[in-house]
Amino acid sequence: MLNFKLFVNNEDLTEKFSKNAKIIGVIFLLLGLGGIFFPLIASISTAIFFGWLLLFSGSILAIHTWQTNTKDWLGWLKAVILFVVGALTIINPIPGVAAIGMLFSIYFLFDSFASIALAFSIKPQSKWWIVLLNGITSFILAILFLINWPISSMFMVGLFVGISLFFDGIVLLTLGKVASKK
Repeated sequence: MLNFKLFVNNEDLTEKFSKNAKIIGVIFLLLGLGGIFFPLIASISTAIFFGWLLLFSGSILAIHTWQTNTKDWLGWLKAVILFVVGALTIINPIPGVAAIGMLFSIYFLFDSFASIALAFSIKPQSKWWIVLLNGITSFILAILFLINWPISSMFMVGLFVGISLFFDGIVLLTLGKVASKK
């Protein structure tokens, strides 16, 4: 059972948390289902969102460089690169989706190697095979991304983001219900 020690003496905070967790949980569930059922739209949306983050970061860094040291050419260079890559990703998100897909693939490959190595290092321990299964699953996901890359990224990025949002929604709904029972 989850323990909400932070909320024990504050019923108002518990009530706000419970209500907001349920609302955001439903929103995440719906967004997740959208990503699962419409992975191409979710992939492009993810790339555009990432592009806006880069554009915003480049702008903030440019302001920071202007305010702190206008002669810092490395600060200006980084700001321009962030801004340009962000703008290009927003204007043409398809290469951004391919890049995100490659990053996912690299992540899953490293995760698989680390999990498999960990599994064999703890092998005498109980349930070591779960860590091995995690490593094998990550390896399969990496291979799925690499097969037919970059085309596979067009659907898999959105699908994976959708699945993640869906399960985040379930967690938030669960926590909201648990908190409301306190």
